[in-house]
Amino acid sequence: MGKRKIPEFLTSEEQKQLVNVFNIRYFNSYRNKVMIQLFLNTGLRLSEMINLKWKDINLTTGQLKVVQGKGGKDRIVWIGEDILEILREYRIKQADKLDICEYVFVTNTKKQLDDRGIRRMIDTYATKAGITKSISPHTLRHTYATDLLRATKNIRLVQKALGHSDLSTTMIYTHIVDDEYEDALKNFRR
Repeated sequence: MGKRKIPEFLTSEEQKQLVNVFNIRYFNSYRNKVMIQLFLNTGLRLSEMINLKWKDINLTTGQLKVVQGKGGKDRIVWIGEDILEILREYRIKQADKLDICEYVFVTNTKKQLDDRGIRRMIDTYATKAGITKSISPHTLRHTYATDLLRATKNIRLVQKALGHSDLSTTMIYTHIVDDEYEDALKNFRR
């Protein structure tokens, strides 16, 4: 098997730039900002984000159930208090504007968003934020995975969070962290 290409991911600085580029006076812009924050905090796939329903998020405990992810498997991810607070506020604003919605992210007519529109939106805002890398929803997933592996040093935990059935799929992230490890050791006491 050939070496898999290491995926593009955002630095913490780029993540801040991207999140801060939205003008949240406008509801759709606010919705998109929340979506990007949720991508960065859960590593959901694009299809999983589009299909995410309010009933699958426990806004008290932070348990988020990914229903029928890739391969038809459900999985649980946990989200922290900061993003939970953002989601609670967003849900109130969404209900004020659109009434009660089944899906977390919808159009102004309460329809599910389409994947091309989300891809375009992420690309547009990344450019506005001055990020020169090519950014897609999958880049945000890679960013989550890389940050999670850095923080936990636990590849099995990352595998579970991403919903990978095969650990070899998750192993691409070890290259990123290994390269940083190598650089750190090479530059130690220089």
